Amino acid sequence: MKKLKLFFFLFLPLLCLAQQLKSPDESFVLNFELQNGVPTYTLALDGALVVTNSSLGFALKDMEDLTGDFTIKDEQQATLDETWSPVWGESSTIRNHYNELLVSLEQTTSKRLLNIRFRLFNDGLGFRYEFPEQPDLTYFVIEEEHTQFGMTGDHKTFWIPGDYDTQEYDYTTSKLSEIPGLMEKAITPNASQTPFGANGVQTALLLKTDNGIYINIHEAALLEYSCMHLEVNTEDFVLTSHLTPDAVGNKGYMQAPRNTPRRTVIASKNAGDILLSNITLNLNEPTSYEDTSWIKPVKYIGVWWEMITGKSSWAYADIPSVRLGETDFNATTPTGRHAANTAHVKKHIDFAAKHGFAQVLVEGWNQGWEDWFGKSKDFVFDFLTPYPDFDVTELREYAKSKNVQLMMHHETSGSVRNYERFMDKAYAFMAANNYNSVKSGYVGDFIPRGEYH
Repeated sequence: MKKLKLFFFLFLPLLCLAQQLKSPDESFVLNFELQNGVPTYTLALDGALVVTNSSLGFALKDMEDLTGDFTIKDEQQATLDETWSPVWGESSTIRNHYNELLVSLEQTTSKRLLNIRFRLFNDGLGFRYEFPEQPDLTYFVIEEEHTQFGMTGDHKTFWIPGDYDTQEYDYTTSKLSEIPGLMEKAITPNASQTPFGANGVQTALLLKTDNGIYINIHEAALLEYSCMHLEVNTEDFVLTSHLTPDAVGNKGYMQAPRNTPRRTVIASKNAGDILLSNITLNLNEPTSYEDTSWIKPVKYIGVWWEMITGKSSWAYADIPSVRLGETDFNATTPTGRHAANTAHVKKHIDFAAKHGFAQVLVEGWNQGWEDWFGKSKDFVFDFLTPYPDFDVTELREYAKSKNVQLMMHHETSGSVRNYERFMDKAYAFMAANNYNSVKSGYVGDFIPRGEYH
């Protein structure tokens, strides 16, 4: 929870068409300007452009776009310098120090209002769109967000393909201009994937300029809004936001007053500074929990990796079809490769106790793994029924005797609907058997069908 130590605000009405904002140490300079009614910005670090002239706005469904015809209604600048304590993390305190520019825009014809709030830190920029309460823009649907990040050249880029369903790709290193030609090779098979184009990449995106500046483009405070990908224009090296759509193609359902997530640009001449930046944490909302004593990070080991490598199996038997409640696993022949068995889990508990691990995660303990993968099957697991070789009570007591806890695993197989059917009973089962945490998985295409991850 944020603890304020020092803060002050300065509000200055500035009604010119262009405005400049500097970071507290003046290393970054943001310039905002309306160009023929279009909101634009640039960002420089130590005098070198990081983001060239880039436009801002939205395309709306069945409504006039919010991309131009704007005038500046008001501008205000503010400064904040505070120190706050995270619930847990790498630092006991975090400094939140920025200068802010709030630009209030009004469309000349429609009279609709749009605010853009920029925050400039000593390590980069964060900004968001704000839709104030107004009579002519209350409920609306986003067709696309048109936020641009103009690059100064054909930068070296560390990227993964833009995909609505997965981030599980290896990173490719190339020039921006080379991305379309490498896309087919970069899209490797996955249980659920929907790449959207040869020019699409995901955030966080890292780039390096020829003069040694590292640039990271990402987002913060992502809540009830589509995540942001980027589309690469290989001719002028402008990156434009591309939001994940829902099943019918819409990219956001809004009700003013409402804010978007923050868009972030972190930049430094040292690559390590990108990882050390606290911009994302500072732009996220403070925790809403008054009591955070229950949040306890732990080190754990798991019965998991050996199945990924093919040494063992999640499945208990080799049968083509499972119907929970009907399939009698006591009457089936075990494969002999099932890893989530009582004796094997005990060995992991012993290892955890000896080497200081607090918990043991066990995957494959529950019935249904024989025919779950890639079937778009609604009722796959009940998250309650163990295989015959997994003794819940014995393992619960053995873990207690070793001062180790077991960590539950729930593979939803992408069927959110099915997980909701069983969640109450599943969590009661966890509580009764001394499981205080769960790893949930979402492998496969989503059910309800047509929605993306």
